[in-house]
Amino acid sequence: MASRNFYIHIILRVTFITLTALGLAFLFTKGFYVVCFFMLGFLYFQAWQLVYYINNINRKLAYFFDAIKNEDFTLHFPEKDLIESFQSLNQSLNRVNALIQDVHLKKQEQEQYYQEILKHSNIGILTFNEKGHIIFSNPTVEKLLNYKPLNHIKQLAQVDKGLYALFEDLKPFDQKLYQLTNEREKTQLAIKSTSININKQELLLVVIQDINKELDEKETDSWVKLIRVLTHEIMNTITPITSISESILRYFKKDDEMVNADTFEVKHIENTIKGLEVIKEQGNDLMSFVQSYRTLLSVPEPDKEIVEAKKLLSKVLVLMQQDGVNNKVEIKLDITPENLELFVDSKQITQVMINLAKNALQSLKNKENGIIKMSAGINNANKKYITVTDNGSGIAPELIEEIFVPFFTTKNSGTGIGLSLSKQIMQLHGGSLMVHSVPDKNTTFVLTF
Repeated sequence: MASRNFYIHIILRVTFITLTALGLAFLFTKGFYVVCFFMLGFLYFQAWQLVYYINNINRKLAYFFDAIKNEDFTLHFPEKDLIESFQSLNQSLNRVNALIQDVHLKKQEQEQYYQEILKHSNIGILTFNEKGHIIFSNPTVEKLLNYKPLNHIKQLAQVDKGLYALFEDLKPFDQKLYQLTNEREKTQLAIKSTSININKQELLLVVIQDINKELDEKETDSWVKLIRVLTHEIMNTITPITSISESILRYFKKDDEMVNADTFEVKHIENTIKGLEVIKEQGNDLMSFVQSYRTLLSVPEPDKEIVEAKKLLSKVLVLMQQDGVNNKVEIKLDITPENLELFVDSKQITQVMINLAKNALQSLKNKENGIIKMSAGINNANKKYITVTDNGSGIAPELIEEIFVPFFTTKNSGTGIGLSLSKQIMQLHGGSLMVHSVPDKNTTFVLTF
């Protein structure tokens, strides 16, 4: 309605100006110069009124938008204006102002609601811009870092210089673990980051969590599993030694007295020799077991170098073929991009890949059309990875958590340290080794660097 009245007023005013101009031109040609002078003044007055009318509306709109920009909703236009079009315009502006004010209030309520959630969260959350200025930090961050108020990441240098260096180099999608040490305690922090864009400003959102409790529970659980496996393996080795030793001892001692050598039978001597041989074998097995444990504890630091992924996987393929791969098993290589390079210890990663490939071959032992696929590439988090996938028997869900425990094995032979050693090698590379398995369908081991 306001726009309609506005158009009508503009059309009428332009029409009057046009008619006045035509009348002025007509009178000027007839020689009525005095009348023309007054007509010229009237034409000027009409033009001025038109400009004033439009500027008045423009000023109102400018005031209105400035008030909205400054979040000032107290501006109110009089609705009893002398001009009907202004009255309609003022009513429309006041209605829009009220609607925007209502939306603004709801937005503030929602923002306050989210602020309260973030304040009471037991996970630390902060955001900072590319210059290091901290835009937001909740109380949990200040409590974890024992520092407030936080305005710039440079302040973290006063908490821990290593933590400041970590934040300074932090990139989107990074995941870091950092042990923060102060005079009171040690805190293990899990730090994750992601990129967000607010008001055309690129910010880094960082989530910080104290994982001491989770690590303690995980460590206790790992020790329980390890002790269970160690106890099982040692008991399996020692039990036959104890039993055979008791049997042999009965040949040489009765009623706590030594047996006379003249009473020995050939059969007793033969059994003693066989028993001693078994004890020797069990002793050697136990020594091998202990040696495996020492191997697990003495993995050297990786000697990293730039290695072509294609060359590395091709080498693993050749080594598998030398070990005699079943002709029924098809091995595929997939490297994207083809010139992908890895910064790794070639010998250690080859050892890991050989171990995973042998496990895959064993799972395909009695399967027709077995396939092993070794892939390398870059994931969505810009991390380089290698995967080993087979379509074999898979791993039962209840064993997924057990397979990386040292000395745990489901095979009849082997020490059970292959996967735990592989995982340790990946951790020394600053990466991880994960597994996903669907029994009787596929199993995938993922090495992420």
